Amino acid sequence: MIEIDKNGYFITGSDTDAGKTYIACEVIRQLRESGIEVEVRKPVESGCQKDERGNLVAADAMLLRQANGDSQAMAIIAAYRFRAALAPHRAARLEGIQIFLHNLIEACEIKRTDNRLIVEGAGGFYSPMAEDALNADLASALQLPVIIVVNDRIGAVNQALMTIAAVESRHLPIAAVIMNQVGESQDNDMDNLTDLSQYCDYPLFQCLHQKPLVKIFRQENKVI
Repeated sequence: MIEIDKNGYFITGSDTDAGKTYIACEVIRQLRESGIEVEVRKPVESGCQKDERGNLVAADAMLLRQANGDSQAMAIIAAYRFRAALAPHRAARLEGIQIFLHNLIEACEIKRTDNRLIVEGAGGFYSPMAEDALNADLASALQLPVIIVVNDRIGAVNQALMTIAAVESRHLPIAAVIMNQVGESQDNDMDNLTDLSQYCDYPLFQCLHQKPLVKIFRQENKVI
């Protein structure tokens, strides 16, 4: 189990489309069920669609908001939203905007220091996130424990170990590694969780077909 951190978590992926948002929502849900106040951030999201009023809708940030009981304004959760489905800094350029690391750090500031901050990155840990920053740079600036989400498919052990090494190189604590079965089908002979456990001492979990994640947190020696 994971000890509940006093500050929160930075949720990153081993790659894009690993299911970070689903896992982030599960983390938020479990923390809320334990009575812990949470603030959520998806500081930058690209690939947004326009609604009937012409406003950009950040789908991932909307799911985070719902998971947190609709308790925060979208403008706070997702400060930077762009239409093009590109790396955020390139999507921003198409709209005549430049975003920098300091902008993302400011977007992640919280009002109450006793709240846990849950930040979902954009893409993988080394994916570009701003003109001068990777996801890794924002994680380093926030100094939050990292939850790594891995698409549980062929090659997942390699992807997991590379991401673990990348996070360790930034001297950030790793709270957990979660194998997330995004697809419905999987080879029955494949067992990435067991294979990864031979090379990884961090808490490991598996989410089957993006169904509710098993309880992952421990508080006061009780699993919640």
